[in-house]
Amino acid sequence: MNTTAIITYILYILISVGLTYWVGKTLHTNGRVFIVESFKGNEEMADSVNHLLLVGFYLINFGFVSLFLRFGAQPTGAVDGIEYVATKVGVVLLVLGAMHFFNMFNIAKMRKKAKNKISPPVPA
Repeated sequence: MNTTAIITYILYILISVGLTYWVGKTLHTNGRVFIVESFKGNEEMADSVNHLLLVGFYLINFGFVSLFLRFGAQPTGAVDGIEYVATKVGVVLLVLGAMHFFNMFNIAKMRKKAKNKISPPVPA
């Protein structure tokens, strides 16, 4: 394995892990309000589900980043290395985007279900 390949692999891992961490933390922080609403204000339950979603998000994406490292031709020069990192990071960004929309779709379904449930009338 040449030095260029090692450097590009390290760059790919660092960029992908950094992006995954940032996206996960952003979704965890900013998605909390939607999950709390979905659980009708039960913050303890919402925080628990939010944390579990974050762990699942990290496991799937870090697993993908690790497995995807093996695919593709090994870069031999600087241009190959840049193209390698750009292609790999681009695919990781597409996977992160897909995971985001999948999570948002499910959270929206949970919110809609929670809002459609009508509480029984309170006796006077």
